[in-house]
Amino acid sequence: MENVRMLSTLGLMGAMRSLSSAFETATGIHVDADFAPTLALLKRLREGEAADLVILTREGLDEMIGEERVIAESAADLARSFVGIAVRAGQAHPDIGSEAALRTTLLAARSVAYSRLGASGVYFAQLIVRMGIAAEINARATIVEQGFTAERLATGEADLAVQQISELRQVGGIEVVGPIPHELQTPAVFSAGRMANAKHAEAADRLLRYLASPDVVPVLRQSGLEP
Repeated sequence: MENVRMLSTLGLMGAMRSLSSAFETATGIHVDADFAPTLALLKRLREGEAADLVILTREGLDEMIGEERVIAESAADLARSFVGIAVRAGQAHPDIGSEAALRTTLLAARSVAYSRLGASGVYFAQLIVRMGIAAEINARATIVEQGFTAERLATGEADLAVQQISELRQVGGIEVVGPIPHELQTPAVFSAGRMANAKHAEAADRLLRYLASPDVVPVLRQSGLEP
């Protein structure tokens, strides 16, 4: 069986699990996928890790195109993702419907879990600075180096978890309260591209065409992404 090696941002992990198996069934090409935050993937690619296809934030993909690691013509925007907030299952859902309500909710939390390397963590760190509450939140925040922030709800380390909604949904025993108000966020765009030194270029192109096709839209929506 032919293999295609894909490095993908965590935001698409949920969707890619079912999409990869559908692609494999249809084409006989096995997708060897590895998931990590975009900043971690950029570091690995710059250190020379081999891949055929990458899915990164649009900004990350543009950096790779600029460094001639990814072929510009292959780039395809796949999905948009919003940052949301989750609580442990069974907990009351706090009000996050406005900036004022969000501020109150964040300040009332014993600890807020957010990521260090993911797009959502970079965004959230800037948001709390803009809201003027960074010092209070960070004094008791649970910073997750990489992986899913909502896991810290299950362990009781945090009251609130902040991450892309598609990532929050990967964790059992939690409930997504909803997105941070849309006017406060710029959705992350996840984009795919073929590596310039891809060993399996043809298979990578087939996977890219599939991921950019209308067939995948229901799966993206189900995992909390917008096509």
